[in-house]
Amino acid sequence: MKFYPLDLAELIKERDYDGIVALIISKAPLIFSAILIVVVGFFISNLIGKLVIKGLRAKGVDPSIHSFIRTIVTLILKFIFILSALSTLNIDVNSFITALGAAGITAGIGLQSSISQLASGIQILVNHPFKSGDFIDIGTVSGKVHEIKMMYTVLITIDNKRVIIPNSHITTSNIINYNAENRRRLDLVFSVSYGADINEARQAISEVIAANSLILTEPEPLIAVKEQAASSINLACLIWCSSDDYWDVFYYMQEAVKLAFDRHGIEIPFGQLDVHITKE
Repeated sequence: MKFYPLDLAELIKERDYDGIVALIISKAPLIFSAILIVVVGFFISNLIGKLVIKGLRAKGVDPSIHSFIRTIVTLILKFIFILSALSTLNIDVNSFITALGAAGITAGIGLQSSISQLASGIQILVNHPFKSGDFIDIGTVSGKVHEIKMMYTVLITIDNKRVIIPNSHITTSNIINYNAENRRRLDLVFSVSYGADINEARQAISEVIAANSLILTEPEPLIAVKEQAASSINLACLIWCSSDDYWDVFYYMQEAVKLAFDRHGIEIPFGQLDVHITKE
């Protein structure tokens, strides 16, 4: 005879306490087996989840997605063990799965946004456009990737703000990953007056570059006249460095070039306007 929860519900409705006790006693071995399967199954699922994390770490997989993969694996395993427990109780699993599927469709209609976030999270996991620690730009938001969750990604901005972005927004936006390559170029512009010696200004910048070991010598730095602006000669300075050293080099160049210009007596011009007054 199959054991359905309806049997117990009917006995409770009729207040047949002797029948309830008899049913529980008769099904006690099956109930105990089902509980044992669930308890042991959940323990095994969590254990396998931990082993998955260790395997991912050994393979060098991005730490930010470890919890994502672990959650998926453990949920699938727990669901399998629950079905096994129901089968032990002689419950019609097929009917249960059918009912669960119908409920899933109904819930899916109302949770389209959440499902979209989950699908986008899987897409990020598969395509791997960035990893934890990368500095990325997504539309109007930029920051370092702190962690990737199933439904959202967390960024930490330069001024230490935590920004939570839905994954669906990320997969439909243009993503700039500043750490995707090992090297990054700084495009800097330094202005000198029209009366300054361009060669001396170039030499001053070269000395600043040579003094910093973080600046790469290959590709070779480029210093050249970019334009003759209204009030100044603008010198372009293109240098390369490691992606991790970008901001250190950027701020170093801003200060060091100013000090070098001061030592060489090179004037940094202000915006100016010449006004000519004529008499008729």
